[in-house]
Amino acid sequence: MTVRPKKNLGQHFLTDKNIAKDIVELLKATHVRQVLEIGPGMGVLTSYLLENSEYETYVIEIDHESVSYLYQHFPLLKDRIIEGDFLQIDLAAKVSPAPFALIGNLPYNISSQIFFKVLENRELIPEIVCMLQKEVAKRIASGPGSKVYGILSVFLQVWYNIEYLIDVPPHVFDPPPKVQSAVIRLTANSRTDLGCNEKLFYKVVKQAFNQRRKMLRNSIRGFSPRIEELDPGLLTRRPEQLSVEEFIDLTNNIERLMLAPGKPEANDPEANEKV
Repeated sequence: MTVRPKKNLGQHFLTDKNIAKDIVELLKATHVRQVLEIGPGMGVLTSYLLENSEYETYVIEIDHESVSYLYQHFPLLKDRIIEGDFLQIDLAAKVSPAPFALIGNLPYNISSQIFFKVLENRELIPEIVCMLQKEVAKRIASGPGSKVYGILSVFLQVWYNIEYLIDVPPHVFDPPPKVQSAVIRLTANSRTDLGCNEKLFYKVVKQAFNQRRKMLRNSIRGFSPRIEELDPGLLTRRPEQLSVEEFIDLTNNIERLMLAPGKPEANDPEANEKV
């Protein structure tokens, strides 16, 4: 029995076992026992995960055909195969209420959504090793000053140290994707508190990068009519020039302006809206 890759699920099965082994060996899984693999397909990564007796490996797969294959070829996984959508499941209930590592060859069409799910569950996920589209991998790993540094870069780098590890060519997949691939590792940093209004922080970062060609003076003007009171040097910069810490400071300064006594925006409901 083999599994037919499905275009609608963004499936590109890794066929090179040496690369699969290398990817699994890049997982440190420090201080955790459980490992969750996203989208195992026919189990090329899974087989190497199961070789490590230190891991209690779980897999989550949305494709029923792949699930049937996994039950047939990996009987040891029988009670740890989750059939469902990673984006929809309750990770603490389905996998573990204790922290676990994440690994996988991510479907390229939903990789950003997967990372937003990770952010929602960051206290559960101290490490991720994953393969994804090279363009997205570079964006996530890039720092201030890079043309590809953006919203997802900032959001993930707040909570994780990110390493760009290896490139993976198209010919080692079935079917070969039309893009280059890469493997990155995210490891939780020591930050436990953002140091600013978290909801406002996400809103500020989004607003700044949604108008990334504009100076901050123009892109964040909507937060307060008193924006010109901020550091003039900061206001002439563009969002890709700001580090995570500078975005945190910017958020605190914007909130200070918004909450200034007697100002109409002090009770602006948008300051607390979900982002």
